[in-house]
Amino acid sequence: MNLWLVIAMIAVLCIIGLIATIMVIKQEENRMKQYEEDGDTAENELERSLEYETKSISSNVKSLSWIYIIAIALSFIAFAFYMYFR
Repeated sequence: MNLWLVIAMIAVLCIIGLIATIMVIKQEENRMKQYEEDGDTAENELERSLEYETKSISSNVKSLSWIYIIAIALSFIAFAFYMYFR
Protein backbone atom coordinates (compact mmCIF):
# COMPACT_ATOMS: atom_id res chain seq x y z
CA MET A 1 0.00 0.00 0.00
CA ASN A 2 1.39 3.35 -1.00
CA LEU A 3 1.91 6.15 1.51
CA TRP A 4 0.17 8.62 -0.79
CA LEU A 5 -2.88 6.38 -0.94
CA VAL A 6 -3.09 6.39 2.86
CA ILE A 7 -2.67 10.16 2.95
CA ALA A 8 -5.42 10.53 0.34
CA MET A 9 -7.75 8.25 2.33
CA ILE A 10 -7.15 10.23 5.52
CA ALA A 11 -7.70 13.50 3.64
CA VAL A 12 -11.01 12.20 2.28
CA LEU A 13 -12.05 11.20 5.79
CA CYS A 14 -11.21 14.68 7.07
CA ILE A 15 -13.23 16.27 4.29
CA ILE A 16 -16.20 14.02 5.08
CA GLY A 17 -15.90 14.98 8.75
CA LEU A 18 -15.78 18.66 7.81
CA ILE A 19 -18.88 18.34 5.62
CA ALA A 20 -20.75 16.53 8.40
CA THR A 21 -19.74 19.25 10.87
CA ILE A 22 -20.98 21.95 8.51
CA MET A 23 -24.29 20.10 8.19
CA VAL A 24 -24.72 20.12 11.97
CA ILE A 25 -23.93 23.85 12.07
CA LYS A 26 -26.37 24.58 9.23
CA GLN A 27 -29.10 22.66 11.06
CA GLU A 28 -28.57 24.85 14.12
CA GLU A 29 -28.56 28.02 11.98
CA ASN A 30 -31.85 27.01 10.36
CA ARG A 31 -33.35 26.49 13.81
CA MET A 32 -32.20 29.96 14.88
CA LYS A 33 -33.66 31.54 11.71
CA GLN A 34 -36.97 29.84 12.42
CA TYR A 35 -36.96 31.28 15.93
CA GLU A 36 -36.28 34.76 14.55
CA GLU A 37 -39.15 34.45 12.06
CA ASP A 38 -41.56 33.38 14.79
CA GLY A 39 -40.92 36.58 16.70
CA ASP A 40 -39.00 37.46 19.82
CA THR A 41 -40.60 37.84 23.19
CA ALA A 42 -38.90 37.51 26.54
CA GLU A 43 -40.83 34.31 27.27
CA ASN A 44 -39.90 32.75 23.92
CA GLU A 45 -36.27 33.66 24.37
CA LEU A 46 -36.23 32.08 27.81
CA GLU A 47 -37.85 28.90 26.49
CA ARG A 48 -35.34 28.71 23.62
CA SER A 49 -32.46 29.30 25.98
CA LEU A 50 -33.56 26.49 28.28
CA GLU A 51 -34.22 24.20 25.32
CA TYR A 52 -30.79 24.96 23.88
CA GLU A 53 -29.08 24.20 27.18
CA THR A 54 -30.86 20.88 27.63
CA LYS A 55 -31.44 19.46 24.15
CA SER A 56 -29.48 21.20 21.47
CA ILE A 57 -26.05 21.11 23.01
CA SER A 58 -26.32 17.46 24.03
CA SER A 59 -27.51 16.34 20.60
CA ASN A 60 -24.93 18.44 18.73
CA VAL A 61 -22.08 17.27 20.96
CA LYS A 62 -23.14 13.65 20.47
CA SER A 63 -23.35 14.05 16.69
CA LEU A 64 -20.00 15.79 16.43
CA SER A 65 -18.35 13.31 18.80
CA TRP A 66 -19.48 10.37 16.66
CA ILE A 67 -18.33 12.10 13.49
CA TYR A 68 -14.84 12.64 14.87
CA ILE A 69 -14.58 9.24 16.58
CA ILE A 70 -15.41 7.49 13.31
CA ALA A 71 -13.03 9.69 11.29
CA ILE A 72 -10.15 9.13 13.71
CA ALA A 73 -10.80 5.38 13.95
CA LEU A 74 -10.86 5.01 10.16
CA SER A 75 -7.66 7.04 9.93
CA PHE A 76 -5.95 4.68 12.36
CA ILE A 77 -7.24 1.70 10.39
CA ALA A 78 -5.84 3.18 7.16
CA PHE A 79 -2.50 3.77 8.87
CA ALA A 80 -2.51 0.21 10.25
CA PHE A 81 -3.11 -1.17 6.74
CA TYR A 82 -0.22 0.89 5.47
CA MET A 83 2.08 -0.41 8.21
CA TYR A 84 0.96 -4.01 7.64
CA PHE A 85 1.40 -3.99 3.85
CA ARG A 86 4.57 -1.93 3.91
